[in-house]
Amino acid sequence: MSSVFKILLPKYNQRSPCPLTRLTPGSTLTPHAIEVPMKSIVATLAFFLPVAVLVPQKARPPAQAGATPLLLEKNEGEVRLWRPEPGEVDPGGFILKVTPKANGSQHLVLVTEDDMPPGAAIPTHKHLEQDEIVLIEKGTIHAHVGDQERDLHAGGMVFIPQRTWVSLKNTGTEPASIVGIFSAPGFEDHLRCESVSAGEKPTTITRTEENECDRIGHVVYRDRGEKDPDVGAK
Repeated sequence: MSSVFKILLPKYNQRSPCPLTRLTPGSTLTPHAIEVPMKSIVATLAFFLPVAVLVPQKARPPAQAGATPLLLEKNEGEVRLWRPEPGEVDPGGFILKVTPKANGSQHLVLVTEDDMPPGAAIPTHKHLEQDEIVLIEKGTIHAHVGDQERDLHAGGMVFIPQRTWVSLKNTGTEPASIVGIFSAPGFEDHLRCESVSAGEKPTTITRTEENECDRIGHVVYRDRGEKDPDVGAK
């Protein structure tokens, strides 16, 4: 095998003798062969190849450790019953479906609440560490989020950025059903704190217990005498 390669390069004619000179009308190019020693080519490749190999590649995000798929029917999941406030009768319940405890989810929490009777309400509160999406599956919900409010019906939705006041109320004439999706775990601890597992008898919850549940779940309720961390914050 020859140790010399011939490479055809354009050669300028006498009217454009300098290879760096821009061609002018009438200038012509003719092929010109130059000889390049094999060892020069090998040396060049040996220099650039490691550089190409060492170029950092964009790392793939790690898989969600420990999370497992879930296939649940409407009434399946962690069924819980609300603990009533003093004077409250049968406040109903909810189902925790996607949580770190249920399937190892580290990024989402999903809870459903069925059969909110007419007039039932979720009082004004704000989540300090999670965004939330509420999907209305059945009935009519009056939503008040930040400085916006309106009636929403089956198929409607509410997006609640973290640290935004929100309240929901069933203003219809039939029970309503909603789904809550949170952008990160945490609030499910509040929900468990204010409820009992299905099959247990709910005991009345005190204001002191509610305040502790709110602290655990990183949430502030406006009517519970809790400090709003955003008031006075720069």
